[in-house]
Amino acid sequence: MTNPFRFSVTAGGITNVTEFLELARKAEDLGYSTLTIPDHLDGQLAPIPALTAAAMATTSLRLLTLVLANDYRHPVMTAKEAATLDLVSDGRLELGLGAGWMKSDYDEAGIDYDKPSVRIRRLGEAVTIVKGLLGDDPVDFDGEFYNVSSMNGLPKPKQSQIPLMLAGGKEKILTLAASEADIVGINPGLTAGVIDERAGATATPNATDQKLEWIKAAAGSRMNDIELQTRVHMAAIVDNREELAESIGPALGLSAQDALDSPHALMGTVDQCIEQVQQWRERWGISYVGFSHDAVGQMAPVVEALAGT
Repeated sequence: MTNPFRFSVTAGGITNVTEFLELARKAEDLGYSTLTIPDHLDGQLAPIPALTAAAMATTSLRLLTLVLANDYRHPVMTAKEAATLDLVSDGRLELGLGAGWMKSDYDEAGIDYDKPSVRIRRLGEAVTIVKGLLGDDPVDFDGEFYNVSSMNGLPKPKQSQIPLMLAGGKEKILTLAASEADIVGINPGLTAGVIDERAGATATPNATDQKLEWIKAAAGSRMNDIELQTRVHMAAIVDNREELAESIGPALGLSAQDALDSPHALMGTVDQCIEQVQQWRERWGISYVGFSHDAVGQMAPVVEALAGT
């Protein structure tokens, strides 16, 4: 099944509330599907209250936590806050959950930075609990990390099923995502705990091919029900895309050609960018594309041309 295109804009790094709400209204006016916000302990607004404010300032814009770091809050609280936000927004929430990755957050907050396999197992338990609490029946869960006894998550959300997003760049997390999520985000690998040139090798077209193989193997018969998402870290409307790729590729740990073809960079004329996004869907099935807030205006013509098609 081919999913229609939709586009999101992320508000990471914005701390001014007026600017944040202006971005939400602008994104809605320009035809973006979704406003997203990450979950870090540095200079940004907290995702749940910020998206609640955005819900009150818009009417149709969907709201995505991209993504809540599981280690920063108990899954029982995650489920309760998600259900409340879904009610406040009249059913516009998309719930993104993650294992946590930014080492500086953990170090500064004094949170143990367990190895990825442990964080992913913990996330897997949290997903089971959150799904259960957002559903109809009481939850009993006795796991390695969490214990929940006969809890009936209240309030219940507006949507009968809040779309769940899991994202990652390595096999274990993508296997979990493909097994459990409605939306699977395809990311560069971030096991180093920082974003630098080391992530480049996992952002190439060939690396993305491998990620799709992992996703398909884990998803099995539910593959047609999954929406595939990418986060574009470099987006620019320019006349000479090759020249820009030559200048930024090395900083991203990519060759110029891989920078042009990666699903995490989009550069060129409007027509070239439209064609590139269409190629992502043809090759990988990616239909949900996220941009940084500083590209919201530049990418508007791409959104206008492709959204819903």
